[in-house]
Amino acid sequence: MTTVTSKGQVTIPKAVRDLLGIVPGSKVEFRRTEDGSVVLTRADDKKPAGRFQRLRGHAGQGLDTDAIMALTRGDV
Repeated sequence: MTTVTSKGQVTIPKAVRDLLGIVPGSKVEFRRTEDGSVVLTRADDKKPAGRFQRLRGHAGQGLDTDAIMALTRGDV
């Protein structure tokens, strides 16, 4: 639930922004459906990054195979 300001503005909840991949500067569109409800979509039709794609590249350099094997053997 959100509150409409005196200027007619609302805050899109973070969970919805994350789901749709909405970031500052994103264009959104409001469409009325046949049953009278309103649907919020991204205006550019880009698909948001998947949950694993968003994590890609965040682990940093990491360990090489020799270092991992040394850790598993207790050689460190």
